[in-house]
Amino acid sequence: MNISLESEIIYPDSDGQPIADNTQQFYWIVLIKENLERLFAPDPQVFVAGDLLWYPIEGHPEIRVAPDVMVVFGRPKGDRGSYRQWEEDQIAPQVVFEILSPGNRLKEMTKKLQFYDRYGVEEYYIYHPERNDLHGLYRTAEGLTVIEDIENWTSLRLGIRFVLTAETLEIYRPDGEKFLTSLELEQQAQQEHQRAERLAAQLRALGIEPES
Repeated sequence: MNISLESEIIYPDSDGQPIADNTQQFYWIVLIKENLERLFAPDPQVFVAGDLLWYPIEGHPEIRVAPDVMVVFGRPKGDRGSYRQWEEDQIAPQVVFEILSPGNRLKEMTKKLQFYDRYGVEEYYIYHPERNDLHGLYRTAEGLTVIEDIENWTSLRLGIRFVLTAETLEIYRPDGEKFLTSLELEQQAQQEHQRAERLAAQLRALGIEPES
């Protein structure tokens, strides 16, 4: 029985590299990924992933990259060991994020830019937390082009807005809600619950049952 060469090709699910080099980098990767998942939770055809290997070309496992965060419109949510584009209706991730650390090298980032440009990414955002430095690129007829004025920039695909303050980066959803950590969301929910309980107590003091 003949075994095709294609069937022997292995596409590893890991490149052996850590998700992050430090706590700051990990914080931002998780913050962006989780908030994008929350934002697009109602849409079953938006896939969000963090540190997932993307293979754009069948038969070439050496051509790959693992964006810190990527968003794919037009593909269903669900678990994947890697993103193999030929198994995903040839849809490339439209938006990618890279969170930089002191360990990132110019050569490495240049190669990633060339990769994203070549394989169809529409928006590419790069944030360096230690330097509080944000850069972005979006696709034009000439390819990925630098966003000259990133301050208060709104992503064409995601609808989120980037605000670079003197201290940090703030990201806002289309409804104006700020990207928050899971802990901040929990604290916010507790505060809202306590506020509702206080209001209910005030109504009862007036002889009004809140449920009515």
